[in-house]
Amino acid sequence: MNRRTILMGVVLSVVAVLATFEYGRAGAATASTSRIGVVSIRTAFNECQQQGQYRTQAIARQNRARAELEAKAKNIEAAEAELKTLKAGTADYLKQLQSVLQGRAELDSQQEFLKQQRLTEDKQWMEKLYQETLKIVAAVAKEKGLDVVLERTDPEFPISSEELMATFSTHKVLYADGCVDLTKEVIARLDKLKDLKP
Repeated sequence: MNRRTILMGVVLSVVAVLATFEYGRAGAATASTSRIGVVSIRTAFNECQQQGQYRTQAIARQNRARAELEAKAKNIEAAEAELKTLKAGTADYLKQLQSVLQGRAELDSQQEFLKQQRLTEDKQWMEKLYQETLKIVAAVAKEKGLDVVLERTDPEFPISSEELMATFSTHKVLYADGCVDLTKEVIARLDKLKDLKP
């Protein structure tokens, strides 16, 4: 009876080990068939039509603002030149000095405002473009039956040491042969978006 119990225990153990081994192989086979895609967000942003339109409009806005600031600066220079012709300490001199100082303060304030405005607009635009890009990547990945999509943007060398350290911490996909590259399709779909306006 003891031999039968021992023999039965050994048989059950062998069956359990084989079942575990087969299950492990099946899991490994399933994992190896996972499909992975990659996309370069930088390339998608740089090459999509909306980003080009945004850049064109942003440059036009900056040029208009620069022209206005230059005109104000010339007016201030003219007021400073007139100030030099006045006798220091007189009422006319003090009035002109006040005008010059107010003009300088307004110019500095306007320059800072335009800088902050540009940074805010750029940030809002990039957030909007990134959100749309993520939606497109998800749609393309589902259509292609991909399980995972990774961001793959190769660093552009040469780069500064500060950027190099950032690259080390952000450049995660070092090799992606055999992965489906979605970048061109993402760009094409970004270009087709009608409601994404800079």
